[in-house]
Amino acid sequence: MENTDYILKMDNISKEYSGNRVLKGVNLYIKPGEIHALMGENGAGKSTLMNILFGMPVIHSTGGFEGTVEIAGEPANIDSPIKAMEFGIGMVHQEFMLLPGFTVTENIKVGREITTPNLISRILGSSMETLEMEAMAADARKALDTIGLQIDENVHVAGLPVGYMQFIEIAREIDKTGIKLLVFDEPTAVLTESEAERLLETMKVIASKGIAIVFITHRLDEVMAVADSMTVLRDGEFVARREIKDTSASEIAELMIGRKVEKLVDKTVDNRKLDPENIAVRLKDYHVDMPGERVNGIDLDIIKGEIFGIGGLAGQGKLGIPNGIMGLYPAEGEVIINGKTMNLSNLGEALHNDVAFVSEDRKGVGLLLDESIEQNIIFGSMYTDHKFLKKIGWMKLYDSKAAKEHAEKMVKELDIRCTGIKQSAGSLSGGNQQKVCLAKALTLNPNVLFVSEPTRGIDIGAKKLVLETLAKLNQETGMTVVMVSSELVELRSVCDRIAIVSEGKIASILSPDASDVEFGLAMSGSKEKGGN
Repeated sequence: MENTDYILKMDNISKEYSGNRVLKGVNLYIKPGEIHALMGENGAGKSTLMNILFGMPVIHSTGGFEGTVEIAGEPANIDSPIKAMEFGIGMVHQEFMLLPGFTVTENIKVGREITTPNLISRILGSSMETLEMEAMAADARKALDTIGLQIDENVHVAGLPVGYMQFIEIAREIDKTGIKLLVFDEPTAVLTESEAERLLETMKVIASKGIAIVFITHRLDEVMAVADSMTVLRDGEFVARREIKDTSASEIAELMIGRKVEKLVDKTVDNRKLDPENIAVRLKDYHVDMPGERVNGIDLDIIKGEIFGIGGLAGQGKLGIPNGIMGLYPAEGEVIINGKTMNLSNLGEALHNDVAFVSEDRKGVGLLLDESIEQNIIFGSMYTDHKFLKKIGWMKLYDSKAAKEHAEKMVKELDIRCTGIKQSAGSLSGGNQQKVCLAKALTLNPNVLFVSEPTRGIDIGAKKLVLETLAKLNQETGMTVVMVSSELVELRSVCDRIAIVSEGKIASILSPDASDVEFGLAMSGSKEKGGN
């Protein structure tokens, strides 16, 4: 490949964080004026690759990276965001970096103000120079016109619609002299459909002026609509580079999801008799107002005794589903568990109806970090069901013998690695903390168990044990298990059915044996339906 063909060449990029290789020999090639989609599931390595391109401190304070970066055919040592700007690289962030109390012009020109010296500045220094508001407004107007945003450049940013803010961010980057490459990070995530369409049109306008665009998105429809080419990353590795004209949404979905991983749990023995008419959990027009994980009206029936999976990309609403049922975030709609309608405004309602929850936030919600393993395992059951209390006359006292026996049994069954049940939960490793959360939930003897991200941050051996425990419990006790996970391979290992959530709604309910294409299309919110 000719160097001159590419505005950006990132070759054989590898990055390690404390022994964990998050990028393994990744390539990214982009031509001037092309829109290049960078795709992959959460955790595929997209953010780390962009952090390297921008010279972010998180890269250079952790030992740098391996591989080479070239801009316009020249080697580029980008060791700070300022250096990235000097090379003509800009970024349109998902979280807006605007100053609400300032005008549109002031936001576009921040850090690049046009000034003229005056008497005071000659004495006190350049910071006292006069701002040339007219010249700055003219620059701002030019940038706004380039992207077709009809807004007065002198209005304040505070109170403007979200869509406008996104466009002002773009105008600010366009205004920078010598901009060669713009990175758009999930730019349509917070926009309405019409705003998103306008933004995609704007990207085409920018590209037509010779500026290259890296478009980070998981939305396949948008990629097919505007991108010229794309790179897919998976688990920190480069999978493929394709011209969009030579591929399809189905192929991209398969490239993103395709796993060569064996199922983590062998579920060959299945003595269960599931009755599709016997519903353990029914959701009707269910909404949850959980910031970053909103649920926007879903209908769902979960069969009694099944292991039901809920998957999808981060921020699409999957975590909102159990958190709303447990009363941790405001929820609306109908939730019926084992035939009983839940009062969603009552925090303990689900717990008192034989439902247990292992939260994704084990430190914030799951554990009392300063308390012992024993206390963590039994306290929920003690307060909800008055277990581990013995009656002496009119008093109820802590039954330390029963609590000790139960805690030791759970430690043994779940293989919790510890010095003993008196060890504090906070001093355990992540995997063992997760097992304590699971032990605490199981101590409630629930009919329905919700587990959120049950294996986040734990090693493969501990993952296998947690999943095997869930499968075994389900098999032996008939407990309905609802498992929410970002790890598709886990869901496909243990679940009977898997709902994929996209934009707060259920995109599809799939069999664990459905094709990678079907999973990829559902997760990417694509209108195209994959076939086997």
